[in-house]
Amino acid sequence: MNAKHLTGAGLGFRRELIPELKSAVPAAISFFEIAPENWIDIGGLPGRELRSFTERYPFVCHGLSLSIGSPLPLDEVLLHKIRQFLDQHQAVLYTEHLSYCSDGGHLYDLLPIPFTGDAVKYVAARIRRVQDILERRIAIENASFYLCAPINEMNEIDFIRAVLTEADCDLHLDVNNVYVNSVNHAYDPVNFIRAMPTERIVYMHMAGHYHVAEDLIIDSHGADVIDPVWSLLDETYHIHGVTPTLLERDFNIPSLSKLTQEVERIAQMQTQSIYTGYSHAHYNS
Repeated sequence: MNAKHLTGAGLGFRRELIPELKSAVPAAISFFEIAPENWIDIGGLPGRELRSFTERYPFVCHGLSLSIGSPLPLDEVLLHKIRQFLDQHQAVLYTEHLSYCSDGGHLYDLLPIPFTGDAVKYVAARIRRVQDILERRIAIENASFYLCAPINEMNEIDFIRAVLTEADCDLHLDVNNVYVNSVNHAYDPVNFIRAMPTERIVYMHMAGHYHVAEDLIIDSHGADVIDPVWSLLDETYHIHGVTPTLLERDFNIPSLSKLTQEVERIAQMQTQSIYTGYSHAHYNS
């Protein structure tokens, strides 16, 4: 398999799943995703096991701690380690969250960036610096958030589009995050999806969440994907075309066979959308 070609449906690569994956990788899984921070400098048996998979399957790296919107300087030591990791494992793509998670220390949550013109310029400059250090184009993921920043000059759609243009980077579209925010902040998720620039979308996420109340959802990645999010993914394919899409599951991780059922559903939706004429260019590094 060409490790530089990303297409189809994927699954988050979790250490808990390695024993089952070593026996057999289900046919529905075309690629995997890992957080590089969880694997950098890991050697021994775990490092060899990871390498045995990255040699055979395409991998995407999805960062957790770059904190692209933080007032603190970028962690360039970490970025150089990430570049080495991406090269070592021939990662197809590196993505990060359009948010921040540090201010004198890690805050253990993804916090919203103020939607202002100054923030656009600040974040875009940091993304360009990241791309220079990594020597590759990256994608930024739309983040879930629960409180709006105290100062906003534009809405989330305009902010995301402005950052993508100013930074000249790609979009990692998290469909579940759109749904979560649409409930928490009372907007139409389909209109949000429709407003995203098709030419920037290179990768998508699907996940489950925790429904606290009628107007509050927590983006937990710890449950099955619900029907409204599946419907939103189908609508996304109709609007933007089929793009590589991965199932995230970070907590309450079931068996591989259970997870594979959801990956298979993604793959089936992609096939159906392609047959009905909704196609989109594959991502190539």
